[in-house]
Amino acid sequence: MYQWRDLQVAGGNAAAMPRGFGRAPVSFAPEKPPFRLAVDLAHCIDGKEWWRGVATLAGLVALLAVITPAPGPLPGGNALRIDQEHAEQLRALGVAPARLGGRSGGQMAASNLVDPLLAAPERANIDMSVRFGPGDRVGALLGRIGAMPADAARVASIIAAHAPHGIAPGTEIAIRLGHKTAAGQRPVERISLRAGMALELTITRDASGVMLTETRPIAVDQTPRRVRGRVGDGLYWSLRAAGVEPGTASDYLKALASQLDVGSDLAPDDRFDLIVANNRAATGENQAGPLLYAGINRTTGRSIQLLKWTVNGQTGWYEANSLQAIGSSSFVWPVNARITSEFGMRYHPILRYSRMHRGMDFGAHWGTPIVASADGQVIRAGWAGGYGQQVRLAHAGGISTSYSHMSRMVVESGSMVRQGQLLGYVGTTGLSTGPHLHYETYRDGLPVNPRSVRFAAAPVADAGALTAFRARLRSLLTKARG
Repeated sequence: MYQWRDLQVAGGNAAAMPRGFGRAPVSFAPEKPPFRLAVDLAHCIDGKEWWRGVATLAGLVALLAVITPAPGPLPGGNALRIDQEHAEQLRALGVAPARLGGRSGGQMAASNLVDPLLAAPERANIDMSVRFGPGDRVGALLGRIGAMPADAARVASIIAAHAPHGIAPGTEIAIRLGHKTAAGQRPVERISLRAGMALELTITRDASGVMLTETRPIAVDQTPRRVRGRVGDGLYWSLRAAGVEPGTASDYLKALASQLDVGSDLAPDDRFDLIVANNRAATGENQAGPLLYAGINRTTGRSIQLLKWTVNGQTGWYEANSLQAIGSSSFVWPVNARITSEFGMRYHPILRYSRMHRGMDFGAHWGTPIVASADGQVIRAGWAGGYGQQVRLAHAGGISTSYSHMSRMVVESGSMVRQGQLLGYVGTTGLSTGPHLHYETYRDGLPVNPRSVRFAAAPVADAGALTAFRARLRSLLTKARG
């Protein structure tokens, strides 16, 4: 507290105030840092405090080295000795064999309580089921599984008598073989199989060794199956989606290819129509047969109906309306020459712009013979503007062909010609750059690629055959299930 000597009188009035009142004491001596036992070696490097910290650290490390006990040996023991018997058991119980296909615990080593067998006892009977393969024979099959040759031959003859057309590949055969004989073969005690769509056959051996045959007829519905649907984005895949077998779908496309280009002439809203022979057993099995009818109902253009029919011993596809046989080969080359231009867009060498080339060009020498591609009637024989001298033929099935730029024609309009008959000779008349044949094909008046055309044969003139043909067609369209 303040004393009297710290007070002074100012202005005749006594006023008490501290001597240092109004200013802080000033000192120029550095402040002494506090003492710290732990020194931060990252600061004041090479200073007095830093060296003291280094010395302290070295002392602590030395002290730790003195008081730490020396390392001793780790406790351990001797490995167990595993003999061969225990090793077998451990391998059987291990998990690793399972990764390689083994069965953990499936095999255990024999102990002293197990008596070894000198010979395994024979099974009295062996029951098995085998599948009859393509090209296989019943006798050979039984021989492969160890049946007695005499029994195999006897069973094969019995089956052949009941199934003269053979056993279908994939047929399941249930077989029982008896006790093995001294020769190492087994007798056939029982065999059961489906000998056909309508027959189940069982052969058994009685006590005296005689083969007894038991047959069980099975009712089969042979109503054809009809499949119809929309062409959509692709005819083949639409057929497959409708449940048509791949082979049947292929036969259907081949039949239609005689009348149109299935890749470009069909529209998505066109509808396919086909009838397939079909056998359905009372036991539930279903067996598809050959294609009987192929039709296509088109939104634009001519619809097609083709029926499988036999005339004079020849089976083929015939048009439903006229009983015209449909050929299976493409057009006959009208001239013996190389093809210089195909059907499609091309740059015209005279007009100097790209346009549709509606036929095929054959480069040939002047005067090369030109023949008819198929039987037909001449509907034009004369000058045709830019086509020059032209012959045009009408064929069955709505097909027509034209032969242009001829130098000379040898047929007249209205005459009938046969396939391969001479029509004229190669020339360069009309709009042409040189001797060649311009060959075009038309279907229902529209130009098509000649490579896609199939020609129809002449119609069958027999009125009785035509009546039977149409009756068969009506029967199929009426009775087919679908």
